[in-house]
Amino acid sequence: MTVLITVWGASPGVGKSTLCAGLSSWLSGRGLRVDHFREEEVLSRPQFAAVAAEFETTGRVRPEMLIGATASFVDAVVASGDDVVIADALMPFVPTLLAMGQDAETIDTFMTDLSEVLAPLRPVMVFLDGNAESALSRAVAREGEQWLDWYLGKLAHYEVTPQVTDAASAVTYLRHERAVTLAAVRRQDWGLVLVERADERPRDEVLRIAQRGLKML
Repeated sequence: MTVLITVWGASPGVGKSTLCAGLSSWLSGRGLRVDHFREEEVLSRPQFAAVAAEFETTGRVRPEMLIGATASFVDAVVASGDDVVIADALMPFVPTLLAMGQDAETIDTFMTDLSEVLAPLRPVMVFLDGNAESALSRAVAREGEQWLDWYLGKLAHYEVTPQVTDAASAVTYLRHERAVTLAAVRRQDWGLVLVERADERPRDEVLRIAQRGLKML
């Protein structure tokens, strides 16, 4: 059974992409066939073409579209024969659902449907936990103030709850997003590897903690 490792975190800048690259290299080095599904590739993958088209047309994504795209994704993974798929900020789509204004009941129903679609795979979430404020500051230091303006504008456009108007309110929202995401995954039969204080640790230490957690599952 192919293992799906989906990597999420408490905030941009917490190290998701770096960890995905490290896990991909580690697992490939063990002789496994690995598909590294990078964050920037999500809408360019054919399985998510319909999702991309809907978002470009309406600015929104319906939950049923995400379920359909995931079913196509699972079919492609099974056909590929890969041992592991590493997905950077893809599933379980909870931040996307929050951005679309979906409530807790809808998210719970979606997660049940998503888990059923993912049944041919073995889903595991690696969550990089940490201080959202410091991680966001690290992202700004790396990407620049223009990136922060873009990010705040995106959250404000989606009208997330709590409402985002500045960096401080973005941190408040990210804490809410973290809580909802972790609670949704814990209610499903997924593996969960929680890396605490990921924003404070060197990248090689974060990788070692994730490796240990994955070996224990």
